[in-house]
Amino acid sequence: MTTAHAPSRPGQSQPAESPPALSRRGFLVSSAAMGGLSLGFHLPFLASAEAATPGATPAAAAPEVNAWVVVRPDETVVIRVARSEMGQGTLTGLAQLVAEELECDWAKVTTEYPTPGQNLARDRVWGSFSTGGSRGIRDSHDYVRKGGAVAREMLVAAAAAEWKVPASECAVSKGVITHGPSGRSTTYGKVATAAAGMQPPAEVRLKDPKDWTIVGKPLPRLDTADKLNGKQVYGTDLKLPGMLNAAVRACPTFGGKLVNFDAAAVAGMRGVHKVVRVDDTAVAVVAETWWQAKTALDALPVTWDDGPNKALSSASIAETLAAGLDAEEAFVGASAGDARKALAGAAKTVSAVYGFPYQNHATMEPMNATALWTELRCEVWVPTQNGEASLAAAAEAAGLPVQSCEVYKLHLGGGFGRRGNFQDYVRQAVNIAKQVPGRPVKLIWSREEDMLHGAYHPVTQCKLTGGLDAEGKLTALHMRISGQSILAAVRPEGMQNGKDPAVFQGLNISGPEGHIGYAVENLLIDHAMRNPPIPPGFWRGVNLNQNAIYLECFMDELAHAAGMDPLAFRRRMMANHPKHLAVLDQVAQGIGWDRPAPAGVHRGIAQIMGFGSYVAAAAEVSVTDGKLKIHRIVASTDPGHAVNPAQIERQVEGSFVYGLSACLYGECTVKDGRMEQTNFDSYEVLRMAEMPAVETILIPSGGFWGGVGEPTIAVAAPAVLNALFAATGKRIRTLPLKNHDLA
Repeated sequence: MTTAHAPSRPGQSQPAESPPALSRRGFLVSSAAMGGLSLGFHLPFLASAEAATPGATPAAAAPEVNAWVVVRPDETVVIRVARSEMGQGTLTGLAQLVAEELECDWAKVTTEYPTPGQNLARDRVWGSFSTGGSRGIRDSHDYVRKGGAVAREMLVAAAAAEWKVPASECAVSKGVITHGPSGRSTTYGKVATAAAGMQPPAEVRLKDPKDWTIVGKPLPRLDTADKLNGKQVYGTDLKLPGMLNAAVRACPTFGGKLVNFDAAAVAGMRGVHKVVRVDDTAVAVVAETWWQAKTALDALPVTWDDGPNKALSSASIAETLAAGLDAEEAFVGASAGDARKALAGAAKTVSAVYGFPYQNHATMEPMNATALWTELRCEVWVPTQNGEASLAAAAEAAGLPVQSCEVYKLHLGGGFGRRGNFQDYVRQAVNIAKQVPGRPVKLIWSREEDMLHGAYHPVTQCKLTGGLDAEGKLTALHMRISGQSILAAVRPEGMQNGKDPAVFQGLNISGPEGHIGYAVENLLIDHAMRNPPIPPGFWRGVNLNQNAIYLECFMDELAHAAGMDPLAFRRRMMANHPKHLAVLDQVAQGIGWDRPAPAGVHRGIAQIMGFGSYVAAAAEVSVTDGKLKIHRIVASTDPGHAVNPAQIERQVEGSFVYGLSACLYGECTVKDGRMEQTNFDSYEVLRMAEMPAVETILIPSGGFWGGVGEPTIAVAAPAVLNALFAATGKRIRTLPLKNHDLA
């Protein structure tokens, strides 16, 4: 079920950023959204990714009103979306925001991607091309709405100029402009050419959310039909004239190198065009078809240097992390009072150690990119979460100025963070294409290559100690996290004096992104950084996933130690955290916490704040002969504003598939310096028959913009783990559950 409340008015926009330099190595890939728009700066619209695909029609044939809006003579409205669509619905949500202010006919709306090259040429008029951290809508809502509002004012001004009347006497609804005093009317399509030449207004007033007619409505997604009828082109589907295909293999051990290979051994195989060294770590076969390339690659004699990490194992990594749990040195993320002193004087103390394993993104569509290189220009067609990062990677690999390169974005068959900061597949595609100049080459990773060369959700352990007074009140809490830092490896510029602030997602004392929902007088949360030589990455939900397990499962442990109901124990610490409490109360009510569960069914509950949103979940499970069945999960989300309630509901359901897959099955283990899991037979995901019923409660309280793609992943596992304890009396502190006897 979905319950919606009217959101409040958004805040003001931020000042515009300066455009980045365009030198190849100095090219700045910014993850921050632009707050201002150069709406009056017009250039001919170059071929988009869709236009580069056979049979597509570019919007360039129609007049551009501004960077965001093209209106065709047939009244079709093309809305340009810079963020990436990877199944989460951002494309539709952002189009809704533009269309709301544009006052166009939603039934006539379509979308297209601008390219990062065009964005740079136009002083980054579309802002950020990065799609991650559940920021696609919340970081761009203000300026995309202004783009729609400016286009509306220009279209109305064009009609008013034609009629020689004040624009203030004109109104617009669903793309039809009317002049009240005279009764005359026209359409956007008829005045679009004239509007394109109008001076954009310096200021526009955005609608009050109470007046929204498109935003906040559960509209069908714009990309569904093309996905159902097969029209949608993904990276692996792309076909270009004269295209070759490539399969790649890199050294399977972390830190290993390519020594040599015997190209002559496969040169005569069917379809083989060329065998190439990709870089210091990988070799590729280029052939007429991908299967021919893969078949030859499997037969290619290759010699590897396993490098310095060939003895690395999950056991040795676990030992390193365990040592960090009691290390004297640690980075402090949150602190209040004197936790160590309060713990020493507590009437009762409770301690536990939890752990979270490596996880692979395992996107449905493996990594791929198509590149065309000549001495003068490089073009890449790629499913990417960050078009600007892909452009930077392509230019560097191509050895060309950024102005001589272009990237055409395609829909992603899953991203989950793998296709954002990590552009290794783009570099590989360009490196291969450079050795076959003048012909496009489509590189597709095999599933095994994808599993062996990921950027993995980091491994961590956490030691928690809580102090209770004589009345069972939590007086002190110390959380020591030991494990990898993503930022240290991926974005070292984001570190703060050696500390990785992202480690503390959902555990901060305050802040709009993810603060802890409990008032604990004496609190210490710190991090002993331990970085094994396994590449970490932003895996959907990032550090919020394990932090929610650590905090919320331990809260259950403390509640039972205090002899209290887990909900009541939490509630008495949440008086100063009303939004956390509101989502928790909603799921408790939805699951029927105050009523007996059905016979054999047991309940668990959890809450957290992350990515700017407040979320909670309550689960019902049963265990029969050691087999777990998750019957139902009730989820509550407060994202501030809800652009498309139906899409949020689907996002919540999808996030539980991801979170429960990790809880039940997900684990990447290291042996002899490489990952042991190479496909879905050893890295399992949730089956349809295992999926519980999900009830989504949406309570947008207004006044802020939170994310929805990732937060609820984090509460899936702790809600189930707490229910599992209620069912069995067993406290599971390490995942996945497949490793535990639940009988």
